[in-house]
Amino acid sequence: MKIFYSFFCFFLFFVSSVGAGEIVDLTHSFSQNTIYWPTEKGFELEKIGWTKTPQGYFYAANLFKAPEHGGTHIDAPVHFTQGGRSVDEIPPSQLVGQAAVIDVRPACAKDRDYEISKKDVQSWEKNHGPLGAEDIVLFYTGWDKYWGDKKKYLGTDKFADVKNLHFPGISSEAANYLKNKNIKGVGLDTPSLDHGPSHSFMSHRILLNANIYGIENVTCLDKLPARGVNLYVAPMKIEQGTGAPVRIFAVLPAS
Repeated sequence: MKIFYSFFCFFLFFVSSVGAGEIVDLTHSFSQNTIYWPTEKGFELEKIGWTKTPQGYFYAANLFKAPEHGGTHIDAPVHFTQGGRSVDEIPPSQLVGQAAVIDVRPACAKDRDYEISKKDVQSWEKNHGPLGAEDIVLFYTGWDKYWGDKKKYLGTDKFADVKNLHFPGISSEAANYLKNKNIKGVGLDTPSLDHGPSHSFMSHRILLNANIYGIENVTCLDKLPARGVNLYVAPMKIEQGTGAPVRIFAVLPAS
């Protein structure tokens, strides 16, 4: 955890030293209320100390336990690709890029199982320019408004119930289109790259096989413009990790 925190602090120092504007945190905090996949127990925190010692100074520490995939986290290529990169093998240069925020809220509001289409991406490109090698694509579905309500966010609040998942995701057609754009990563404000009813997880397989990582359960995308924002993705560097908690933040241009 100290490595993860140090990485984040380094980024904060870097962006503050180059005269950047407002920093927007796109990360949900981790707690007992953090939403995980129905088959997982979730985040556990055990406090140690949190009191004054016999010597008179205050001391606090925690133990935590959590699955790799839950809350705001990264999916490394190895998650769905045999021999793919693990979290610690993702190059740092791939974790810094330009945010490309694609707003698909109207379609998701009409259909909670909406699959983001190739047309959605192409329509955005017509207005904001083609996607490329410096981009990290973030789909704004509006789903983070349900964060904290497991049933609304996932479609079910029952443990191990994977048959009643309902939330938007990326279609395989859109995933194939993005794969050919040579982008750095893809994220969205829902529990999975694939929509809730998926059992084949084709979008995961397509994107991760192309060494394009995924970021799930992002928040605060309403605070970002469609273009012109630097994005920093700072995962906990877990050796052989298939995923990890991630601190993701955007730096708006200085006014």
